[in-house]
Amino acid sequence: MKIVVDAMGGDNAPQEIVKGAAMALSKDKDLKVVLTGDEQKINKTLAGLTYDKARLEVINCTEVITNDDTPTLAIRQKKDSSLVVALKLLKEDEEVQGFVSAGSTGAVLTGALLRVGRIRGISRPAVCPMLPTATGGRVLIIDAGANAECKPVNLAHFAIMGTAYAKASGIANPRVGLVTNGTEEHKGDPLHQESYHLLKGLQGINFVGNVEGRDIMSGDIDVAVCDGFSGNIALKTAEGTALAVMSVIKQNIKASFAAKLGYALFMRGAFKKIKKVLDYSKYGGAVLLGIEKVVVKSHGSSKAESVCASVLQAKDAAAQNLTANIAAMLAAVDLESVGAQQ
Repeated sequence: MKIVVDAMGGDNAPQEIVKGAAMALSKDKDLKVVLTGDEQKINKTLAGLTYDKARLEVINCTEVITNDDTPTLAIRQKKDSSLVVALKLLKEDEEVQGFVSAGSTGAVLTGALLRVGRIRGISRPAVCPMLPTATGGRVLIIDAGANAECKPVNLAHFAIMGTAYAKASGIANPRVGLVTNGTEEHKGDPLHQESYHLLKGLQGINFVGNVEGRDIMSGDIDVAVCDGFSGNIALKTAEGTALAVMSVIKQNIKASFAAKLGYALFMRGAFKKIKKVLDYSKYGGAVLLGIEKVVVKSHGSSKAESVCASVLQAKDAAAQNLTANIAAMLAAVDLESVGAQQ
């Protein structure tokens, strides 16, 4: 299976992107990687790495889409950009089953829609990152920023896609929660109130009701359904909180000799485990669910380890037939019978 990687996307491109791709090859012997971008710069980084040359291909591109570009114009005008060339390969090459980029989120979303296309029947694709939970598991947040304004049917599709992704990740009967400002049935604005009743009536969805923001990482749910505006705030808040917690711990350890001694003698192992749990970069990127092939948007500041995780994440999702499972689940759920309006 081939995964195509946009080598020029992200704050640390191409060095960290290339290193991450090579790292993924070393971890999975059944993986092939195609890197798109400035061939000279990519090869310069590859020269210092050990990797299986038979499983890595470089396609030269003369343009790069940056965060300063307008996504729609860039996708249409920069046809020889590393992003557009990679998406074209994803669409046209049957052997290429997944795509990874740490580049402009807007450009990746727009390009995936225009160049690859949506799964038939899905109203809107959604960004779906994975976060750790307090119980040692993982929770999917969908949508985390692709759709700031939503209709109830969009949230229903998010629940279906999130459930399919959670099942592909090994969860037999994923618990789905609707994120709003209270757990009671009547809580939330009209969108969330209507969405609650819609999700409650969907067969094949293990809907456990409304959940608050503090419940997302509690371990009580496997899929957190959000509109893109709320989901993006929830995601960034979780990331920021994790960084703040680790910063406070470090500051207090350094504050006194007794704290340093206690850390060195008794707490070092525990804090390493905490850091490992809170480090969201180890979980890969956010999958853009609803696209006809697997698309993973890695964090813009991704280093090699995070890029590696994203590449393996894309390969695993494709191996589990994620897009086909979403289509099958959508066909099995009768949204019209519960009054969903497109």
